[in-house]
Amino acid sequence: MKYAILADIHSNLEALQAVLEDAGGKDVSGYVCLGDVVGYNANPVECLNIIRDLGCPVVRGNHDHYCAYDDNLEGFHPVAADVVDWTRKQLSDEDRKFLRNLKYIDRVETFTIVHSTLDTPEHWGYVFDKLEAEASFAYQSTSLCFYGHTHIPLAFEKSGGVRAGLYTKIKATLGKKYFINVGSVGQPRDGDPRAAYVTYDMLNNEIELHRVPYDYRLTQKKISDAGLPDRVATRLAEGR
Repeated sequence: MKYAILADIHSNLEALQAVLEDAGGKDVSGYVCLGDVVGYNANPVECLNIIRDLGCPVVRGNHDHYCAYDDNLEGFHPVAADVVDWTRKQLSDEDRKFLRNLKYIDRVETFTIVHSTLDTPEHWGYVFDKLEAEASFAYQSTSLCFYGHTHIPLAFEKSGGVRAGLYTKIKATLGKKYFINVGSVGQPRDGDPRAAYVTYDMLNNEIELHRVPYDYRLTQKKISDAGLPDRVATRLAEGR
């Protein structure tokens, strides 16, 4: 089995379509989504329909949560809050129900998936360093866990201590644990504007990061036409 693992699509239809086309040429036999299907960009309904039609395992992201409920957005970044408010108006009751029914954590065959952290997934904590990863490792019952939320592809390996670093390809080793961020499809923040996703080849225990160019200018135009904040559009060209 070979999975394509996607995270942080954030209503970016062009990036999602490009990633699915790329994954289709890599003998992928299944898909997994680590949450934040919606938020930030201008095609929440279209992206949600695609993910729903894939019939794949999906966990809840913070933007999925806040777009599905009418929770107060105090403490949200003003730009993100504006888009959440706009996105809520685009979603149908059925869309919201789908998002509300998503789990925080799930298991797919032999690996775990989560949007943020394993210790307190409902609090939407970020994992950028070894100490933060250690908290999730304490709750990780499988050797491999994929996560999102930071939009930055990072890999943490635990064998005694914890090692951290950027990656392109990882050969998972028996007896070690891995907590791996797959990057963002729709809003990369590592300085590379190309869409990011990961494939996991279960037979060979290989995790590989892929970068896919897409027409971000079209995405930017849609953001502008929808009246969404300019910052949401400009950052797509910067990968920030």
